[in-house]
Amino acid sequence: MDHSYEPILSEEERARRRAQRAAARKRKQRARRRRLLLQTTPFLLLAVLLTGVLVRNALNDRKKEPAEQNTASISAAAPEVLPEKPEEPSPAERYAISSSPDTIQLGEALPSAYAVVVDRASGTILAEKSSETVISPASMTKILTLLVAVEHLKSLEDTVPITIEITDYCYVNDCSVVGYEVGETATVRELLYGTILSSGADAALALATYVAGSHEAFVDLMNEKLAELGLSDTAHFTNCVGLYDKEHHCTVRDMAVILNAAMDEPLCREVLSAHTYETAPTEFHPDGQVLSNWFLRKIEDHDKEQPVRAVGAKTGYVAQSGSCAASWGENSQGQAFICVTGNAYSAGRAIYDHVELYKTYCS
Repeated sequence: MDHSYEPILSEEERARRRAQRAAARKRKQRARRRRLLLQTTPFLLLAVLLTGVLVRNALNDRKKEPAEQNTASISAAAPEVLPEKPEEPSPAERYAISSSPDTIQLGEALPSAYAVVVDRASGTILAEKSSETVISPASMTKILTLLVAVEHLKSLEDTVPITIEITDYCYVNDCSVVGYEVGETATVRELLYGTILSSGADAALALATYVAGSHEAFVDLMNEKLAELGLSDTAHFTNCVGLYDKEHHCTVRDMAVILNAAMDEPLCREVLSAHTYETAPTEFHPDGQVLSNWFLRKIEDHDKEQPVRAVGAKTGYVAQSGSCAASWGENSQGQAFICVTGNAYSAGRAIYDHVELYKTYCS
């Protein structure tokens, strides 16, 4: 990590903003309950009055027409009064995570400098290490690229051309790529898999252009999504591939929220969970290409016998934040957990850290 980089907010300011958001959510919930009570009470009173009137009329009818007592029935019933459907929680509320008094604070025994382990169902942080420190997310960025693209795509079978601007960007910045050539075309579906499995900057940039018309416009959509998820205090992205930039940053907590939202989207979950994917043949690649999720292929050698196994993941690396990884694990009962780590000394070490964190805190 680049120790010369100063976080944009102090710890005290972040704590103050979190407290403000928590208080605002509580006020909103109390107001919603009061509003719901005020809205439903008149209907319930009306239902009681109507029921009383109907019962009284039925008794009077029985007195007036005893001969019809055995054949008559009360056809009218009190109208069913349904309470107003509660408001759906916002994405920020749905995917929020927080620590508790039982959250374990990890120390130097964990090689990764940053970590967070989350029980997905409750949003409770089970263990953490410097989880609110702002870092460069490297290619974990592409999880958000995938999510934003999926939310805005028109058709998975649309084809997108690979331009010289895309290949030049990848070459100049020494990006990892799928290996597309200028003039080659790929379906949107292939670009989604290429973005995650190959960590392909060429695929990510092609998606960005397809969705928003330009890389810059797509990054605007990414930051809008960060705001929607309630992460704008600490997260801000300047590119869709994860290149280091002082203004491109988030915390491992932020990335856990992003992965949580992505795995809730069926197509994103499908892509993040794929071990391999074969592209269609093209003029430039007559036999197609086999794309592979390196993290999932490697971790299965270490977590086969473990109670919790990784089922979806994305890795990343830049010199400023070392080897990073974000994964989703599940046990045999389907209980889900999220693990994000940063600044391991190698990609293999990041895998071992995820195995140990799931084994120790999620079993």
